[in-house]
Amino acid sequence: MSHITVAELALWQRGELPFTLLDVRRAEKRAAEGDEIGGGQWRDPARWLDWKDTIPSTQPAVVYCAFGHEISQGLTAALRALGVDARHLEGGIAAWRDAERPLQPVVPTADGPR
Repeated sequence: MSHITVAELALWQRGELPFTLLDVRRAEKRAAEGDEIGGGQWRDPARWLDWKDTIPSTQPAVVYCAFGHEISQGLTAALRALGVDARHLEGGIAAWRDAERPLQPVVPTADGPR
C-alpha cells in the first residue's frame, strides 16, 4: 500500500508539486472533530462511487481519514486501481495533530460538509 508520512505531506504542501488532498472521514467524525488539513477537499467515503471519477489522474492524491486505517487505505487502493497515483496519510489527521501541524476549522456548506 502506498503511503505518505506527516513530514512528507508537510513538504509537499510547501513545494510546487500540485496534488489533490482528500479528507475521507465520515461526516459525523469530521463534524465532531471540527477541523481539517488546509487545502483539502471532503469526500463522503460512503459515496465514493459518485466522486471517484472527479479525482484527477494527472497529479498525485493524498487521502486521509481519522487514523489512517481502513477508510483511507481502502479508498487509496480503489483510486490506484483507477489509475490515480494515490497514497494514504500514515496515522491520518490524528498523526497530523500529534505533530502539531496546522489545521483549519471545518466550514460547513449549505449541502453539508464540504
